[in-house]
Amino acid sequence: MSIKQKILIVDDDENIANLISLYLTKEMFDTKMVFDGESALKALPDFKPDLIILDLMLPGMDGYQVCRTIRQDSNVPIIILSAKGETFDKVLGLELGADDYMIKPFETKELVARVKAVLRRAESTIPESTKTAARIVSYPDLEVNLDNYSVRYRDRDIEMPPKELELLYFLASQPNQVFTREQLLDNIWGYEYAGDTRTVDVHIKRIREKINDHEAWAVETVWGVGYKFVTKMKRGETS
Repeated sequence: MSIKQKILIVDDDENIANLISLYLTKEMFDTKMVFDGESALKALPDFKPDLIILDLMLPGMDGYQVCRTIRQDSNVPIIILSAKGETFDKVLGLELGADDYMIKPFETKELVARVKAVLRRAESTIPESTKTAARIVSYPDLEVNLDNYSVRYRDRDIEMPPKELELLYFLASQPNQVFTREQLLDNIWGYEYAGDTRTVDVHIKRIREKINDHEAWAVETVWGVGYKFVTKMKRGETS
């Protein structure tokens, strides 16, 4: 008998939370509902969810704060479900480490499909072409470790949300190869991801704010195409 995957539903509207729980339960998920941010954080250690559905407009600690706090020490997938539909809100949610963003009102079948898609990506975030390669790539003054989701740059540990780190790892593990924004969306966010290519630009911008280009390597824009990780020397890999 397979173990049910656990979904933590965080929404102050009990009717919406119950509706989501009903549909996920029918799909053989184990659900838990909480109705504010602090309760969500308290539920994490014991419930140990495989995925979190997170509303933004919560009493007390809002969804942005909850997402930021979770990302300090956890890579659990997060789908933001919110009535806030502006581009700014979507981008901010993704910058804070959310894996997907849905706008209310929503179709329950689409939400279930996205839950399944995000869980599939969480189970296998490395592209097929790199699964047999080392999960640590290193260059002078830079090491990206996908095993423990850490980045070390110039002898300092750099904090990066999961998607930023996965994007940097993907580019750095295939140096001097150009990837379009669409290819990066497909490989890092998955084919089912409904966001636009600006998501990639935002994450590249954040990466560049945290690590400066090096004399031996750089994250380079290929204008009109996409991005590549340029290196003047062969990378060293650690297994």
